[in-house]
Amino acid sequence: MKKVRIYGTLGPACSAPEVLKQMLSEGLDGMRLNLSHTALEEAADLLEAYRSAADVCGVHPELLIDLQGPELRIGTLNKPVLLHAGDEIQADLLPFPEPVLRALSDAPIGQEILLDDGKLLLIKENADRLRVARGGVAESRKSVALPGYPIHSPAMTEADRRHIRLAKAYGVTGVMQPFVRGKADLLEVRSALNEADAQCIRLFAKIENTDGIAHLSELLPYCDEIVIARGDLGNAVPLWELPAAQKRIAKVCREAGRDFMIVTQMLDSMTHRPVPTRAEVSDVFNAVLDGASSVMLTGETASGEYPAAAVRYLVKTVREAEVYSI
Repeated sequence: MKKVRIYGTLGPACSAPEVLKQMLSEGLDGMRLNLSHTALEEAADLLEAYRSAADVCGVHPELLIDLQGPELRIGTLNKPVLLHAGDEIQADLLPFPEPVLRALSDAPIGQEILLDDGKLLLIKENADRLRVARGGVAESRKSVALPGYPIHSPAMTEADRRHIRLAKAYGVTGVMQPFVRGKADLLEVRSALNEADAQCIRLFAKIENTDGIAHLSELLPYCDEIVIARGDLGNAVPLWELPAAQKRIAKVCREAGRDFMIVTQMLDSMTHRPVPTRAEVSDVFNAVLDGASSVMLTGETASGEYPAAAVRYLVKTVREAEVYSI
């Protein structure tokens, strides 16, 4: 079998050169930069630290950029907002994007609103008020989803197009397109890459909604790798159906010979703990046995307390799984 590629996510927790060197020394193949939270230009210092750490380690890691795409996120808050279960809040307490505000106006009473990959759950009470069904801390730029309610957004933002034009100059090796709904989304991104003379950059199609699942087979010829992005995918389908959805996507990819990545909460407990749970290492191990071409850490390295340790556990678990599957 091919060696499974291992990625982390760049962020404040791993911005120090020493931490980046530790992570690369553990066997990291590349890093992702989430452009929903920053811009290539704003991340110039972080990317320079990443390149410098790679030079010291004598490696040539990849750099993936995750576009904003049609993903919906709340805007910038002055400070995080604590929401208690049972509270009723004004809909304008949180800076929802315009497409979400329009949807909330038209959606039926009882419509669910999921925040931050489903960590928080709000329910529409009327045109102006929402009830907090599952509380927590609402933070800036976290995801918003209205399960079962279609919200149309363009495949790429103007910022996405600018980032694609800059990608080669920043050493980007892969572009991740979120919330892919059909081949038209991928063709639009591919066209932008061609216009930027960046045909060498790989295109990753993130499956995060039911449209992506339904059109999976038609997507395969138009991307280099499928991403089973379990955060928002776990909002689009009931959580107990998510493992079956992951297995079905993996099976389609295997049969078509298309590479696929599994991502989100691989070692989530390590955001605040120095060791993962037994369930998490089993999840990683089984991802490799299912044929994943790559796996990725997100918040564990971007904002977690133990980024290098998380990479170590991920690498060791993946390599053990590779030995077992031979």
